[in-house]
Amino acid sequence: MLEIVIPFIERLLGYCKSENWEGYDPFDGLNSCMFQSLPILKNSNIARIIFLQLNKKSPVNFRRVLGVPRGRNPKGLGLFLWSYAKLFRLTGNSEYLEKIDSFLDLIEKLKSGGYSGNCWGYNFDWQSRAFFLPKFTPTIVNSSFIGHALLDTYQLTSKERALEMALPISRFILKDLNRKEDSWRICFGYSPLDKVFVHNANLLGSSLLIRLYKFIQEEELKEVALASLAYSMDRQREDGSWYYAETDYQRWIDSFHTGFNLQSVLYFMEEGFGLEYGAAFNKAVKFYADSFFLKNGAPKYYNDRTYPLDIHSAAQALVFFSRRKGYEDLKQKILRWTLDNMQDRRGFFYYQKNRFYTNKIPYMRWSQAWALHALTSLMMSDES
Repeated sequence: MLEIVIPFIERLLGYCKSENWEGYDPFDGLNSCMFQSLPILKNSNIARIIFLQLNKKSPVNFRRVLGVPRGRNPKGLGLFLWSYAKLFRLTGNSEYLEKIDSFLDLIEKLKSGGYSGNCWGYNFDWQSRAFFLPKFTPTIVNSSFIGHALLDTYQLTSKERALEMALPISRFILKDLNRKEDSWRICFGYSPLDKVFVHNANLLGSSLLIRLYKFIQEEELKEVALASLAYSMDRQREDGSWYYAETDYQRWIDSFHTGFNLQSVLYFMEEGFGLEYGAAFNKAVKFYADSFFLKNGAPKYYNDRTYPLDIHSAAQALVFFSRRKGYEDLKQKILRWTLDNMQDRRGFFYYQKNRFYTNKIPYMRWSQAWALHALTSLMMSDES
């Protein structure tokens, strides 16, 4: 697989370097200076949702006209860091170490201040049906992904700085987030500002805690992580799936969040914990493999409809199946479909394919960072 993906990685890296790792995001519409100049709109939840969704779903990029600046996304930088750490391990190229240092600098500068530990948010305001988060409000999802990237960077490169940045994330998760309690089980909230409880967010946070436990050796980390794991495993559905969240208007089942759940549970098992959930985990993996991919490997966004076909879904599938044996044929199909259908000749990856059109806007975090993370994960799996 190494020889297959290397040219695609080289073209992707060439594009990202030419853009200086900056770009647009599907959810950055509220950064529009035009929108922000109209108080009647910027202070309305409904207006924020409509404006954000129009920008997100439009196949034409109106951001320059609307005054949306290009930016660097903290989670995107974490994914680029992760990818370069894998490339260094594979090649030993010292230039990759220099790039890793530059990403560590950028990630350090973009930390959200005023919290108990290291944490990160998005570089844009974000409005959902459930809550509004001002830009750089830290979330458990962003902080956990960056934390996993930092831990792997340390393990792949021996850079102590990456470990030093990862360890304090535990304090943010333990001290700054709201919790939902169910007997001895707990579910972490999404951010310090809301009480929305989402399974992939909960599991991402607890999986980082169980990995940090190896370094910190505080019993609280292990106990809370296992209580969080138990909460979401207890909510697994009979067919092996999870709803995105438990509120009535968030009861959908989608591909990449299911993949995040599986990856998180796998982290526990790789650390020697949660093995009692082995049968439930295998059922979830089977549901994932059977429900989200067409015969040619095209990745469906939802389990119950074909479109859209999203680069995020393809990338997370490749990341997860790169760590699992027994799905080689499916992995090869997903990879082939992704390379054949989603990469532009200029090197960047498209956002989504819909029934009648392809959204080719080259989003930096959502598409490029995830594609690079996926392709480098496949390269690492060849080496293991």
